[in-house]
Amino acid sequence: QVHLVESGGGLVQAGGSLRLSCAASGRTFSGYSMGWFRQAPGKAREFAAHISWNGARTYYADSMKGRFTISRDNAKNTVYLQMNSLKPEDTAVYYCAATGRAYYSSSDYVDQNKYDYWGQGTQVTVSS
Repeated sequence: QVHLVESGGGLVQAGGSLRLSCAASGRTFSGYSMGWFRQAPGKAREFAAHISWNGARTYYADSMKGRFTISRDNAKNTVYLQMNSLKPEDTAVYYCAATGRAYYSSSDYVDQNKYDYWGQGTQVTVSS
């Protein structure tokens, strides 16, 4: 069992930045690949970013490439999502998720059903 807790959300103006954190407890964090997803009001939850267990591979949704950076610190059992140049359309609840499997195909790491554990989410609101 892995317990995930997100933090770092808040209200920011368009063009600003936020860094989300996801702290993990339970089983060995380094054994898990991690993902960030988001859900905007009235919309389905969507993939944002994914990082392999050792940080060697990262993947992003097209709309977030160049603006968002996923990273992890296995010594601190934490994964991060640095979000820059935020837009009002980035407003959503952001969730981190963990999977015990290694994914290399976009059909896998973007699929929320491929993840085993989820946090409760943190709200990000971007004002125009």
